[in-house]
Amino acid sequence: MDKLRIGVVGCGYWGPNLIRNFTQIQGSKMVAVADLRDERLKSIKNMNNGIQLTHDYHELFEMNLDGLVIATPPKTHYKIAHEALEHGLNVMIEKPLTTSSQDAERLIELADQKGLVLMVGHTFVYNNAVRALKRLITSGEIGKIHYIDSARLSLGLYQPGLNVVWDLAPHDLSILYYLLEVDPQSVEVFGTSCVLKNTHDLVHINLVYPDNILAHIHISWLAPVKVREITVVGSKKMVVYNDIDLIDRLRIYDKGVEPPEYTSTYAEWQCGYRQGDVVVPNIHFVEPLRQECQHFLDCINEKIPCLSSGVDGLKVIKIIEVAQKALMDGYHEEVLTW
Repeated sequence: MDKLRIGVVGCGYWGPNLIRNFTQIQGSKMVAVADLRDERLKSIKNMNNGIQLTHDYHELFEMNLDGLVIATPPKTHYKIAHEALEHGLNVMIEKPLTTSSQDAERLIELADQKGLVLMVGHTFVYNNAVRALKRLITSGEIGKIHYIDSARLSLGLYQPGLNVVWDLAPHDLSILYYLLEVDPQSVEVFGTSCVLKNTHDLVHINLVYPDNILAHIHISWLAPVKVREITVVGSKKMVVYNDIDLIDRLRIYDKGVEPPEYTSTYAEWQCGYRQGDVVVPNIHFVEPLRQECQHFLDCINEKIPCLSSGVDGLKVIKIIEVAQKALMDGYHEEVLTW
């Protein structure tokens, strides 16, 4: 099978990682990169002499590409992706898919009309530890899910026109969609702007899912240490996924609390506590971005559904829009309608 010809628009923070992966994957040929800054293009030229470089991404539309990967600021995603789809290119866009649900819907409709792949870079969906966590939930090993707690904290990169919700929440929301496979029923949000006025850098999001499953997302650009951790508490077991721990990314705790049986006196009323073993499963690590890039190629070649499709990106954006409006309007809770 011929190698798929790939172009990348944007080689700032995340673009070089995408370029590296598509260069190394056997099924793809990294053809061209577009970026507005000379120093960025120069760094790519030093690493990959065979790649064509340009300041104008429109030139990539004339290079007989199979797919275009977009790693530019979020506000530019819609325009570039729409033009690429119009030129018959399969498109992969870094998160968030767009900065409005209306734009996301237009891209989805256009991709469907032309029979093209539209994929969003929800990288954690391609993380083997997250996939192992999903298997634990699906198998019923940890029982009924009571709640999920997610923390994503760091001394973040402040960017103009972007707050911590648009920057970090897509990761956690996409993971929750992957694990639970249902839409939340309501969202509650609290946040503040610590450093820049009207730029929220600390936010708490509470989500209520069917069957009374609660999820809490804590995101911050203003934290002394980097934290990427998700705790899933079930009726049988509890699981902690720590993405920072390079060895024990997943820990399964055989712990729990059982309500007391009916008793006639207060003295007899006692909850039962279970303190079992802690199991650390052996998870084979593969760079999630490598698996994401490979999946994009597979979707083009094999016409299979995307694990992080445009529709998945749209669902995440809809929740972010509700949270964003709540933060700006000063109210806290909103019932979601789908």
